[in-house]
Amino acid sequence: MLKRKINFLCISLLALFAVSAYPQDASQSVPRMTGRYHFLGPQDTLAILQEEDLLKGYIDVYPGENESDVILSYPITIGSRHGNLVEFRTRKIHEKYYRFQGKVERGAGSKPGDPDYLRLVGELQIITENSVTGERKVQTQQVVLKSMGKNEGPPQ
Repeated sequence: MLKRKINFLCISLLALFAVSAYPQDASQSVPRMTGRYHFLGPQDTLAILQEEDLLKGYIDVYPGENESDVILSYPITIGSRHGNLVEFRTRKIHEKYYRFQGKVERGAGSKPGDPDYLRLVGELQIITENSVTGERKVQTQQVVLKSMGKNEGPPQ
């Protein structure tokens, strides 16, 4: 998992430098969205790698106080971007997975690498399935997931 994160970080930095090397066209509202984003909890992270219209990545969810100390890493199994519309779904772990549908937009950051340079705005669903009873619970919420700055790192 550490090697995957290091590889992702290297790719993210290369993409960040590539984006900052070229002036932005006024008609292009949002550049490539590769990077790390704050997720639901203060330590949770969404990492996205954009390859053409496909999105790859993962969501790292840190445990609550009354849970185990294992960080759950939900890989994105299906993800796409068409214009500024974004959709992705993660793999199921412990009967739970995430689904996002929304858009990518510019945030308050002034240049790539600034905190909140990009935002994912939309609907996040947390789906929990009980394999014994077949019951499915969908928790839906509106979210604004802000990009992390280049000096922001994952928690230690």
